[in-house]
Amino acid sequence: MRITFLFDLLFQEAANGGHANGQSSSASSSSSGSGTMVKTFQAYLPPTNRTYSCVHCRAHLASHDELISKSFQGSQGRAYLFNSVVNVACGEAEERILLTGLHAVADIYCECCRTPLGWKYEHAFESSQKYKEGKYIIELAHMIKENGWD
Repeated sequence: MRITFLFDLLFQEAANGGHANGQSSSASSSSSGSGTMVKTFQAYLPPTNRTYSCVHCRAHLASHDELISKSFQGSQGRAYLFNSVVNVACGEAEERILLTGLHAVADIYCECCRTPLGWKYEHAFESSQKYKEGKYIIELAHMIKENGWD
């Protein structure tokens, strides 16, 4: 039954033209406590791009093209600011006083292994910090470089 279900999920994805954002994805299914099947996706960035991946499970997190700054500090050392990320889940936003002032931030986690990675800036209270809104901080301790970093 499980094999048939997985085949049906893959067939439905193929019939719908694949992943909605044009990136390739891998489907996996798992049973929850209620016995229902849950379909999850892992996004893969194009192999021609230099990418940053989760150090624990190697899931792609961001393209080097989305890197805004390397001059940030996380709770575990240096961190990078990205415009957009993939395979990341957000927690609830909360107000925190950071090195640059008061911000509303949401912790972010790897969707594949649930490792805490950093945070997303939801709101900046100071006008000089507004450029951070909607951007993501990932700590270097949780990511590795892959694809073309010779």
